[in-house]
Amino acid sequence: MDIQLTVQPTEDHLSLSDFLAAIDIPRKTRHFLRMRKHVEINGQSLPFHTPVKTGDKVTLHIQQDDYPKHHVLRGDKTLVDVLYEDEHLIIVNKPCHMKTHPNQPQEKDTLLNHVAAYLDSDPYVVHRLDMETSGCILFAKNPVILPLLGRMLERKDIKRYYEAIARGHLTEPYLVIDQPIARDKKDKRKRCVDKKGKKAITRVTVLDETATDTRIMCELDTGRTHQIRVHLAAIGHPLKGDPLYHPDNQPRLYLHAYELVLKHPLTQQTIVAHSDTPF
Repeated sequence: MDIQLTVQPTEDHLSLSDFLAAIDIPRKTRHFLRMRKHVEINGQSLPFHTPVKTGDKVTLHIQQDDYPKHHVLRGDKTLVDVLYEDEHLIIVNKPCHMKTHPNQPQEKDTLLNHVAAYLDSDPYVVHRLDMETSGCILFAKNPVILPLLGRMLERKDIKRYYEAIARGHLTEPYLVIDQPIARDKKDKRKRCVDKKGKKAITRVTVLDETATDTRIMCELDTGRTHQIRVHLAAIGHPLKGDPLYHPDNQPRLYLHAYELVLKHPLTQQTIVAHSDTPF
């Protein structure tokens, strides 16, 4: 597998070694690449102390044994709705009531399994959506881009926008919910607001109202499990159809990841993936 990278202005004059470290190529992989002379700058194999320049094309010749073995059982490729795809990553539309990834070794009816069948290769989970949540979700196609995308998530360079329906009427058109989230000690399936929990920030914008509910747009600054669901329930406006935090016999949880925006870590292309809200 060959990966081609373009040196950006912020990486100008880094040594080849520092350039690879800066884009999160693991130390062990960098060692293999150097020993095997599997890195080229503009088609030439050069020493790792060679400085790179803006616009240089750096090619990595990756071998399977450079990374730990990774295998995903194949599911049903017909269940995959592709929103964006290139040689490094894929964004798909996750249906409601489908798990993102297996929890047991022999499971093969999750979205990860179905994407593996579609690609006929072994993709990697970059982030997750709750089983009850639908919408845009990102997978890495190879182990080189996986840590780059993970780092982007940590830096909040991947923007995720959700649409939801909350019970009742919010008192403000825009609010920021900044409340830490921890595991619920009484129910291991749930999370709760807890001052000893991890920092969690949700930005909420009111879109529309009915007599009983409010349609909202949410943007996450953090990615805690059940974050939107917990935060809205904590302020007295649980999401419609939430089977954990506000059971109300609805056919689904009214929460949908309608848009995902990122700058491709290798090509610097801006990618906008959109999935129409189904409610």
